[in-house]
Amino acid sequence: MVLYFEDFEEGQTFITPGKTVTEADVAAFSAWTGDVNPIHTDAVFAANTRFGQRLGHGLLGVAWCMGLMSRIGIFEGSALAMLGLDDWKFLKPIYINDTIHVRITITDKRLTSGGKTGIINRQFELINQHEEVIQRGHSGVLVMLRPAP
Repeated sequence: MVLYFEDFEEGQTFITPGKTVTEADVAAFSAWTGDVNPIHTDAVFAANTRFGQRLGHGLLGVAWCMGLMSRIGIFEGSALAMLGLDDWKFLKPIYINDTIHVRITITDKRLTSGGKTGIINRQFELINQHEEVIQRGHSGVLVMLRPAP
C-alpha cells in the first residue's frame, strides 16, 4: 500500500505489526555498532542494576521504528529521503522479550518550494506489550507526489 503526498492527512495514524525483542537482536546490534556496554551484554552486571536485566539499546529502538514502519509499506516506493530525527525521547527501557510495535501519526505536511515533492512530518511512538510508550520522537520525510495518470 504505497502512499504519496496527497494520500496523507494531518492526524492520520498508522499502527505497525509487533516484534518480540530477542537476545540475538541485542547481541547483533552490539556487534555491528561496537556498543558493548555491559547493560546490554553482561547478564550478571545488568542483574545488579536498577533494571535487573539486560536492556536493548536506545538506538535499536529508533531503528525498529523505521523497520517496523517499512512492514506496513506506506512510504515504500514514495519516500525519497529521511530528513532527520527531532526531539527523540527514551522514556522507558526496552527489555529482552518485550513485544513492541509503532504508532505513527502524521503531524503535518507541506509541498516543497519547487512543488514537485512534499514533506510529511511524523511522530513515532514505540510501544511495548503493556501499551507503554517507551520511545517518542519526530521525523520528516521527503516524498513523491502521486504520478500523473
